[in-house]
Amino acid sequence: MCGIAGIIQSTPSRFSITHLQKMTHALAHRGPDGEGHWQNAEETVLFGHRRLSIIDLSNAGDQPMHYLNRYSIVHNGEIYNYVELKEELQKKGYSFRSQTDTEVILAAYDCWQQECVDHFDGMFAFAIWDDKDKTLFAARDRFGEKPFFYHYEGNNLFFASEMKALWAAGIEKTPNQKMLFNFITIGYTDNPAKREETFYENIFRLPPASSLVYSPVKNELLIEQYWDIDLQAENKTITDGEAVERFSELLTTSVKRRLRSDVAVGTSLSGGLDSSSIAAFIHELLPHNNYCCFTASFPDMENNDLFHAKNVAKNFGLQQHIAECTASGLIKDWEKLCYHQEEPMGSASAYAQYKVYERAKEQGIKVLLDGQGADEILAGYHKYYKWYWQELFRKRKLKKSKEIFWAKEIGTNENFDYRNMIAAYFPAFASIVMERQYLLKALKQEDLTREFVQLQSKEAYYTPPEHFDLNGVLYFNTMTHGLEELLRYADRNSMAHGREIRLPFLSHELVEFIFSLPSHFKIRNGWTKWLLRETVKEKLPHSSVWRRDKVGFEPPQKKWMENGSVQDAMQEAKQKLVSEKILKESVLNKKITPSAAYEAENYDWRYWSASLLF
Repeated sequence: MCGIAGIIQSTPSRFSITHLQKMTHALAHRGPDGEGHWQNAEETVLFGHRRLSIIDLSNAGDQPMHYLNRYSIVHNGEIYNYVELKEELQKKGYSFRSQTDTEVILAAYDCWQQECVDHFDGMFAFAIWDDKDKTLFAARDRFGEKPFFYHYEGNNLFFASEMKALWAAGIEKTPNQKMLFNFITIGYTDNPAKREETFYENIFRLPPASSLVYSPVKNELLIEQYWDIDLQAENKTITDGEAVERFSELLTTSVKRRLRSDVAVGTSLSGGLDSSSIAAFIHELLPHNNYCCFTASFPDMENNDLFHAKNVAKNFGLQQHIAECTASGLIKDWEKLCYHQEEPMGSASAYAQYKVYERAKEQGIKVLLDGQGADEILAGYHKYYKWYWQELFRKRKLKKSKEIFWAKEIGTNENFDYRNMIAAYFPAFASIVMERQYLLKALKQEDLTREFVQLQSKEAYYTPPEHFDLNGVLYFNTMTHGLEELLRYADRNSMAHGREIRLPFLSHELVEFIFSLPSHFKIRNGWTKWLLRETVKEKLPHSSVWRRDKVGFEPPQKKWMENGSVQDAMQEAKQKLVSEKILKESVLNKKITPSAAYEAENYDWRYWSASLLF
C-alpha cells in the first residue's frame, strides 16, 4: 500500500525531479516508510513513490523498482496471490531478488504482457514503463479499491494516487460543475455513464478493471476494460449444500491470502454480519492469535452496534479498541477529512470510518481486514427486496414464494405496488420513467440559482440498472454505481493514517461465483445475504447471524446536524456556494434541516460537503 506518481513528457526537462518531489510530498501520508524517485536517461519518464512497508520490509522492496534492465514500476496495493504466481513464474525460468509482490508484477508483465492482470487476485494501481518499446502500461484492480488519477494534455501525461499530487505539479484545480449539479440534486458522487469523470475538470480516473496504454512516440492513449462479470453464467443446478461449501472454500482462501503480511494485522468490527463473518473466518485460520479489532462507537445514537461488536469480540477473544465518533469530533476533523477525501461525501459515514482507522494507527496496526463489498454482491440492503420481488412476479412465483410475507415477518417495511408490477414486465419503460422523475426533481431543486441550473441541466444524468432483476441491480451497484464510492472513502480514510485495508469479499473468484448463483441464494425467506448467513450460522452467535435490525454503517448524522457548531459550519458552506452563484441568496435565511445519512433530500449535508470544492 503506497502512493504513486509519474510524468511522461515529450520534451526532456520540461518537468523535473523537483516537480515529481512535490507530487510525492503531497502523498506522504500514503507512504510514511520511504520515498523514491527515478527518471530515465532521456529525462522523459519520471516515476515517484511513497512506501508503506507491508511485504518484505527490506530495501529490496523500495520503489521505483526495475527489472531485466527494461521495466520500471511504481505500484500501490497488494497482489494477494503473489506467492502462487511467483512459483508459477519460477517454473517458467524467472528469478527474483526480493520477497515482494511488486517484483512478481514485473515478471508477470514480461511473461504475459497486458494479460498479466488476468492472473492477479488483489487490489492494485500500478504503472510500468517499458524502456524497449517506449510505452507505459498502467492498470487498476477489478473493483476500484486502489485509485489512479491522470491528466493528459498535448504530449504530457501525469498520473498519481490522489488528485492533490496532480495539483502539486501545477495542474489547475477547476470544479466540474456538471458533477456538482448531480451531487447536490440527486446525491451522485460519480457519473455512471462516464466513469472516468471526477469533480474536477481535466482530471480523470482510470475506471476499475481497466488498463491504460500510452505511447509518447505515437502520442496515443488507449484505455480498455479487461474484466467483467458474466450475468449469463447462471448455475441453475447447484444445491444449497454445494453452494455453501463452495462459498466457504472461496471466502476461506480469500481471507487466508489477505492475512499475508510482514506486519501486524487486525480487523474492523462494526457489529454487523459482514465484519463479524470476517472475524469468524480469521479465528478459524488463526485460532490462537489474539489479534486486535476496531469498532466505531456513537454516544449520540441509541441504535448502537457496539453491543453486537462486543459480543463477537468476546466470543473470539479479540482485543477490542473503540473509536468514539461525536459531533464535536466531526467539526474538529472536518478540514482534514475533506483534504484527504478530495471529493464530496454523501453522508457522515465516511467520518466514522476515518476514526476507526485513526484508532488503528494509535495501536500500531498497519493492516486491517474489513467486510466491505458483501452488501453489494449478496443483496444486503433492504432496497434489494423490490428487485427480487419484481423478478419473482415476472416469473409468476411471487405469491407462491411468500417472500413478501416473510420479509414483513422480520420487520421489513419495503412496499410492492402497481409500479413494481409495471417495472417487472416493462423494464425499458420503467427506466425511462425513473430517469425522467429524477431529472424533474433535480430541475425543481428550489435552492439553486436559475443560471446554474440552465448551464448544467442539459447534461444532468440519472442511470438505472440495465437489467431489472436482482442480479442485474447487484451488478449495477458492484460494477457501475455504488461500490466504488464506498471504496474511495475506505482508501482515503485508511491512507490518511497510513493504514492498509483489505477486503476479502472482493476476491474476484468469489464474486464471480456469487453472480453465477440464482437470486434465491441471496434473498430467501425474507432474509438478505442468505448464503452468508447459512455459511456462518455455526461460527457466530445466533444474535449476530439472524439480526432483524440492520441499519447499515449509519452514524447519527441527523443528531449531529442539530449541533450548533455543525449548523454554523453548514451556514458558512451555504454562503460560499451563494458567492459562487450556485445557491440563491435566499437559502441563507432557511434553517438547517437535519437529516439521516441516507435520506434522499440530504441537501444541507451536501452543501457542506460540496463547499470543499472551492
